[in-house]
Amino acid sequence: MEVSYKLEVMGCRIFQAVLKIGNYGMGYRMPQYLEGPGRIRELGAFLRQKGINDVLVVTGSGMVRRGQVQPMLDGFAQAGIRYFVQTFDHPDPTSQDVETGFAAYNAQGCRAIVALGGGSRIDCAKGIAAKVARPRKTVAQLQGLLKVHKPIVPLVAIPTTAGAGSETTVAAVITDSRTHRKAAINDPCLIPRYAVLDPELTVGLPPETTAATGMDALAHAVEAYTNHTYNTKLEDRLAKEAVKLIHHNLLTAYAHGEDLEVRQNMQRGAFYAGRAFTRGCVGYVHAIGHTLGGLYGVSHGLAMAVLLPHVMRAYGPAVYSRLAELARVCGIPGDSDRELAEGFIRWIEDTNEKMGLPKGFAMIREEDIQQMVTWAKKEANPLYPVPVVWGRQQLEQVIRSIRL
Repeated sequence: MEVSYKLEVMGCRIFQAVLKIGNYGMGYRMPQYLEGPGRIRELGAFLRQKGINDVLVVTGSGMVRRGQVQPMLDGFAQAGIRYFVQTFDHPDPTSQDVETGFAAYNAQGCRAIVALGGGSRIDCAKGIAAKVARPRKTVAQLQGLLKVHKPIVPLVAIPTTAGAGSETTVAAVITDSRTHRKAAINDPCLIPRYAVLDPELTVGLPPETTAATGMDALAHAVEAYTNHTYNTKLEDRLAKEAVKLIHHNLLTAYAHGEDLEVRQNMQRGAFYAGRAFTRGCVGYVHAIGHTLGGLYGVSHGLAMAVLLPHVMRAYGPAVYSRLAELARVCGIPGDSDRELAEGFIRWIEDTNEKMGLPKGFAMIREEDIQQMVTWAKKEANPLYPVPVVWGRQQLEQVIRSIRL
């Protein structure tokens, strides 16, 4: 068993060393973005200038009922842009959602996609765009690394939460409608061409949503920074800036959601974190978290909030120096890297507690644990350049640590 594990670690590190070199030719970029209160109303005129006239709007039916989509649609009408609204209600996008959106795109003669909503709606739109580029492939065949490998149609992402960072990432996480397994389509061509960061869209978020999505953004930044293998100086800088923005603004956004400046800072933090992990990758927080969403419907942000301190603590000394740097950025005190790292992890736990987030999940069934381990291991190894490569035993220990 020990020899097998050492060989697995070696294989992962060799794969990551090769991918690190390959990343320089991947064409990572940041979307062109509009930022500020009310910018959603200007999108129609902006798209018209870009020659975009026929769009599929991907959003949620609740957002349509609440009137959150209408200002954008009014702007489209004024600019002479033809649109078709396709709504989805699953908390996480499914392969069937993608197929439904793909059919609507073709039936309506669309030439671009605008996603308005949280990370799930944006991921769904990315999945649809991937299908448009590769119509002969199933969603399952597109999941994995570089399976699209073809330019997609113009994609505009408008986040209504400050968390997923999907408006700037290469990934689209889709749940298989039959098996309920979550897996990501990972390809730089999925990075949206344009993004709109309008804090007015996040003002009405319930505090619990602000909490969970904010911790999702934090997990992106922390995992990207502690991985660091694939990072350039840009990803390191963006990850640190994202952590600082979230540290300084999340609790205020949770308690005083009407504060537009704080909401804007959280959107920027999520955007920076998304761009950081686009190249830097996530790790076992996400790999395990996706199993919780697929099996039990746990919201992604909530899974991230619970898992982040457990995974970081389980890494041990391998992350002390990097977590210490994040602690210093936030102004968390400590006399050594270990003290700073432990202080940073305690801050995560304290923030979760202040926002009423749980410490674990009671619904995890004993008979599901080995399946969770299998899925998490398959997602993470060898792609994610985690500080410590884990085998089945370590993954099982962490899963059991969050089982109440």
